[in-house]
Amino acid sequence: MKKIALGLAAFATLALTSCSSDDDNNLVFTNNVTAPDTYTFERDGNSTVSFGGQTTRIQMAQEIVSGMVDPSNTEAILDNMFAHVQDANDFSDANLNASDKNVRSKIAASTDFYSANTTDANNIKATFDFFIEEQVNTVFPNWSTTATAGVAGQLQQVGGGATRYVNDRGLEYNQAFAKGVIGALMVDQMLNNYLSLSVLDEADNKANNSAGVLDGTNNYTTMEHKWDEAYGYLYGNEDNPAVPVYEADKFLSEYVAKVNEDPDFEGIALDIYNAFKLGRAAIVAKDYELRDVQAQVIRGKISAVIGIRAIYYLQQGKANLDLDKASAFHALSEAYGFIYSLQFTRQPGTNDPYFTKDEVQQMLDQLMLGDGFWDVTASSLDAISNTIAAQFYFTAGQAGSL
Repeated sequence: MKKIALGLAAFATLALTSCSSDDDNNLVFTNNVTAPDTYTFERDGNSTVSFGGQTTRIQMAQEIVSGMVDPSNTEAILDNMFAHVQDANDFSDANLNASDKNVRSKIAASTDFYSANTTDANNIKATFDFFIEEQVNTVFPNWSTTATAGVAGQLQQVGGGATRYVNDRGLEYNQAFAKGVIGALMVDQMLNNYLSLSVLDEADNKANNSAGVLDGTNNYTTMEHKWDEAYGYLYGNEDNPAVPVYEADKFLSEYVAKVNEDPDFEGIALDIYNAFKLGRAAIVAKDYELRDVQAQVIRGKISAVIGIRAIYYLQQGKANLDLDKASAFHALSEAYGFIYSLQFTRQPGTNDPYFTKDEVQQMLDQLMLGDGFWDVTASSLDAISNTIAAQFYFTAGQAGSL
């Protein structure tokens, strides 16, 4: 691949009326806000950027997904990884074991969507518990069984390709889990929590940011930190997060890159990166109107990535449905997870996702009718693709082409 060169970040330069800044050596403000070339922000010569918790959760999620294709793992082992408690020996990385973070607590946990809706939040967490439970109790025992309609087991891709492990309807639980985590953790926390006014401007955050009051002993204001935490869910596993090259993890980082490779959406990765930089620069400059515009840009483009990949994998499944069941079911399992993630997207300028929980469930039910992927038809996959595309600015043909 295809690392995305973001040295092009100079394109981000955008001058707008704003206040001056005294805490970023990359920025010069004279009645305007200019984004730095890279996501580098400093105060008194030291970085003000911090998102260690996001990096930790990305790395934990990666180990959980890998653990779901190791049939020696028990349900308790995987559950403990998912709901890790500090100092438990759940991961191969000692730093992850020492952490007080875990993935499960941040699933469907945004302020805007779930702080007043614990019923949905708990049901969504339970869905991920179910994926783990079923992987261990129905797929692992059939690891060597050839899968057929109504029977869990394995399928090998045509030509000696990869072996896929599916449930009795053809669904790979590990793929549903992984792509669902992109929405329920990364997208929800980014779009509906850290970029939310309820979080950015909570309590005295705006007054403190304007006055340069730092967050305790940290070298950042609370508002700066909240914005950085949103940034961390996309770029937190990069070797150099200030200059991302993408595909640094198997979650949002990978799929922003893949969408960017499609000529129909070329430049979307840079658009997102530039919006993050300019929004952060606006916080430094105390220009909250500009900050909020960039948050809306990020919401629209990250949501589009989820919709595009849902359609892409539906169309990949359709292309292989009569030729290679293993390849088709793998793609449809990824589509399942991305469709599930649509309920965590955010329409810019609104408090609404692009698809509600019930609308998402209707599409998933359509996908899993009867014996699920064994029965699904090309026309049904096209219908779901068109339903998704109709809520965005692109066509199913554009999203499904690469």
